[in-house]
Amino acid sequence: MDGSSRSRRKALSGESLNGPGQPKRRRFVEIFLGAGVAASLASFLYPVLRYVFPPETAEAGSDTVLAGRVGDLKPNTGKIFHFGTRPALLILTPDGQYSAISAVCTHLGCTVQYRSDLRSVWCACHNGMYTTDGRNISGPPPRPLEKYEVFLQGEEIHVRRQGNA
Repeated sequence: MDGSSRSRRKALSGESLNGPGQPKRRRFVEIFLGAGVAASLASFLYPVLRYVFPPETAEAGSDTVLAGRVGDLKPNTGKIFHFGTRPALLILTPDGQYSAISAVCTHLGCTVQYRSDLRSVWCACHNGMYTTDGRNISGPPPRPLEKYEVFLQGEEIHVRRQGNA
């Protein structure tokens, strides 16, 4: 039996031709590939599990929040503030009246913004338009935005859900 037939037999049987270093490399590749598969599975399963079991979120304990201070807004501007866990929009109209509405579009849940050039509230998702008091006037939004009550306490602007004293 010559050296070439022995090498061929070792290659066919899966034995190492390179000596004792070969199994270490193979083990490294197996670990590397196994970790890659595990990471891929985790990256696919994590969003699914977060959807099935959403994290606990605390809603605002109060129906009244501090939206800003007098002087924060110039006439014909608006600003986003948080009403609990949801965004809301505080607007100072050109005639100096404050208005507060939900900033969550009733069509797809996008965040709306005040457009001073149009003097309207605009949703960028599908070009929906609302008045400064939340009435839907054009585009796909099916219903008005939730309107909040605005009141001043000294220099602070507070907002509360309508119907709460």
